[in-house]
Amino acid sequence: MKRTIFITGTGTGAGKTVLTALLAGFFRGHGLRVAALKPVCSGGREDARILRAALGGALTLDEINPWHYRAALAPLLAARKERKQARLAPVLAQLRKVGRDFDVVLIEGAGGLLSPLGAGFNSRDLIAALDAAPVVVAPNQLGVVNHILLTLEALPAAFRARSRVVLMTPPRPDSATASNARLLKELSIQPVCRLPWLGADFSPGAVLREPRVWRSLTALVAD
Repeated sequence: MKRTIFITGTGTGAGKTVLTALLAGFFRGHGLRVAALKPVCSGGREDARILRAALGGALTLDEINPWHYRAALAPLLAARKERKQARLAPVLAQLRKVGRDFDVVLIEGAGGLLSPLGAGFNSRDLIAALDAAPVVVAPNQLGVVNHILLTLEALPAAFRARSRVVLMTPPRPDSATASNARLLKELSIQPVCRLPWLGADFSPGAVLREPRVWRSLTALVAD
């Protein structure tokens, strides 16, 4: 059965692309056919290029990222500057078309869960329409517990129950980094996975050779 996982986050720069690239390598390491897609992006296509490299070139850049805009703004606003617009139906059709021949389809959103991706839709709408399992990525720092709770609360109840949370360790941990996962567990938010700081120019292949990363990803995708 095809597995569709949607990687969203508490905001821009949370670590969605890093996690998506790692998951692509993880599933490929298990012999599965994997698609990693970022249908809409703005402010450059570097994220899509990282995903293409993680797939070993299995998909073209335009298959991974069909809607892209130059301005570093929410995609809805960036598209308006170019007199363009992404719409829900074509985006869903493209995702289904590209993903149909794969065992696992990873879809990365842009910005946070409710950031507008196009005319009248956001990542939450894609999650619901694709019946995808949500993964919420967040920087493991002071204040993030509130951001995670708000993001989970914004998901439909059925998808909230299937969601996973990933805390990404920042380069400089703060006073809350060590305790956030424990607090989330006390609040009945689980499973919560933690990933270490991987460096600014990380290599997914090298990182996946680290046992603690492999164990974290194994726990993340366990049914």
